Amino acid sequence: MIKIKSISIIAISMMLMISCDNELDQTPPVELESSALTNFEGVLNAAYYYHTGVVTPQAVMGEFRADNIIFDDEPPYPDFHKYNSDLGGLAVSEIFFRPFYSNLYKSILSTNNVIDNSDDPTQIAEAQFLRGLSYFKLVVAFGDVSVNLSPSPDSADLSLLTRQPAENIYSEIIIPDLTSAIAGLDNAGLATGRASKIAAQGLLGKVYMYINDYPNAKTALETAVNAAAGAGVTLEPDFANVVIDESSEILFATQISSSISNSASGTIFSGWFQGGDTKADEQNVTLSLIDAFEASASAGGGTDLREALTVDVAARKGVKYLGGLDQDFIELRLSDVILMYAEALNETSEPASTVLPLLDPIRTRAGLTSLTGTASSQAEVRTVIAQERRLELAFEGQRWFDLVRTGSVDATMGQAIDSNYYVFPIPPSEILASDGVITQNPGY
Repeated sequence: MIKIKSISIIAISMMLMISCDNELDQTPPVELESSALTNFEGVLNAAYYYHTGVVTPQAVMGEFRADNIIFDDEPPYPDFHKYNSDLGGLAVSEIFFRPFYSNLYKSILSTNNVIDNSDDPTQIAEAQFLRGLSYFKLVVAFGDVSVNLSPSPDSADLSLLTRQPAENIYSEIIIPDLTSAIAGLDNAGLATGRASKIAAQGLLGKVYMYINDYPNAKTALETAVNAAAGAGVTLEPDFANVVIDESSEILFATQISSSISNSASGTIFSGWFQGGDTKADEQNVTLSLIDAFEASASAGGGTDLREALTVDVAARKGVKYLGGLDQDFIELRLSDVILMYAEALNETSEPASTVLPLLDPIRTRAGLTSLTGTASSQAEVRTVIAQERRLELAFEGQRWFDLVRTGSVDATMGQAIDSNYYVFPIPPSEILASDGVITQNPGY
């Protein structure tokens, strides 16, 4: 996949970084007002660019909160493994939650500008995809969040900062934006890492999975699966290649380049899994994950090829990512879509004989035998799909969010966890900047 390396990414994104107190108050300076712009390509590129500062917190939140990998004992990082108010402290927030939160709202501001002012239908559709993706990430991480759909929000209008119900954001913003993106895009963007029709279809299916709307999820995911081959999206024959930038199964990735400064600072996501930061460099991959790979191998013919390509078992460090500072972050790939499609079919009472064969190409690539005939009830099929997702998508920032959306947090983590801690704390700096209009999540 070709990286977007236009200098306009840097130029526009730097101009959009202004000094307002609150991220929702950030409006472009005068030179970027809609009346002064005739070409919105740079503003759209900025919307892509801001996600480079989102993906590391996203990956850490999705994995270190769950049962795949843990931090060392250096405070405040172990707060990720405590399901109480400790995670709401300022130190952890400034490292992870604030970059995640602020960069998403910066991306949203850029997309609003394109959607409202560009006369290029493709630009508008790409912006709708990115805005839908941004709000999806926000509600998955924080639940109810503030909403801004204007390119020039009124900083005096405090109602903009009031958190809106997540269910309304799904129904009124995320789903309509992705639906519009599907209508407005083709798949030409796949070649250059831009938003595409199939990425929007797959993401819409994922959104429906997160709100337990399995019939609509099934329709959207089936469409994406059936369109994959025609779009040139295919499963990589070798698992070693599934997360490389040139992977044939990527529907959408946030592109990272060492030649372009990241929109957030610190260790990038791949480094956290590889032991590249001193806060996570002491045998941090859990025995639970290693045991899950071993169990998969034992039940599936003797070897799960994914284990050695995901974990250095002796050192208990991740080895999935080899791209260094140029490693893209995969937001959606075909294996994920296929596994969600199988899950949606199972949740809509399709028989195991229909569902389980869908997993065969993924398992064959891993050196495993078919699951057909090994599970029959809906509950059994649900379990094997969840196990497959854990191993196939390990370290891709999905594990905790999968546990939450499937209602399996307590059973998996082996303890009763207050549902307040299924979501993450709103950054305290944002609450302070809003004079308390933005409220904290309960329990933090």
